[in-house]
Amino acid sequence: MEEILFYIFAFLTLIFGALVVANPFSRNPVTSAMFLVLTIISMAGLFVLLHAFFLAAVQVLVYAGAVMVLFLFVIMLLDLKEEERRKVKKLSLVAGLISIGAIVGIFVKSLLATQPVKDLPAPMHDGATIPLGKLLFTNYLLPFEIVSLLLLVAMVGVILLSKKDLK
Repeated sequence: MEEILFYIFAFLTLIFGALVVANPFSRNPVTSAMFLVLTIISMAGLFVLLHAFFLAAVQVLVYAGAVMVLFLFVIMLLDLKEEERRKVKKLSLVAGLISIGAIVGIFVKSLLATQPVKDLPAPMHDGATIPLGKLLFTNYLLPFEIVSLLLLVAMVGVILLSKKDLK
């Protein structure tokens, strides 16, 4: 049953994540933000399957709650109209596709270079917050800070991408 739920949540996460970026239903950024909420909730389901209940709750409360309210506030503050949006420039599109290709290449290269680990120790405290906090702020401090910078860049990106062209 866990495997079936894993595939369901993973499929939903990928589908909703793709709909955030390439939304065929509406060009309204609020629709993309709502798909991001669904992506975050699907990821919380994956955390529940990993018995990381605290992370699942934090995922929903902090990201789907607070961060999405911030993003929606920025989107609504800009008050975009359909005809006032910027046109996509070909150079920007090519640069974005090259960047995505480079990131996918690095990901595949690192995935192929890793060896599966056998004989992992059993988790000491299933879902405990103190070991998680110690691990997060010692061994994984740099990725934690990178995620916070990524959220800042995403917020600035929402502002820049939805800004009106001044002619």
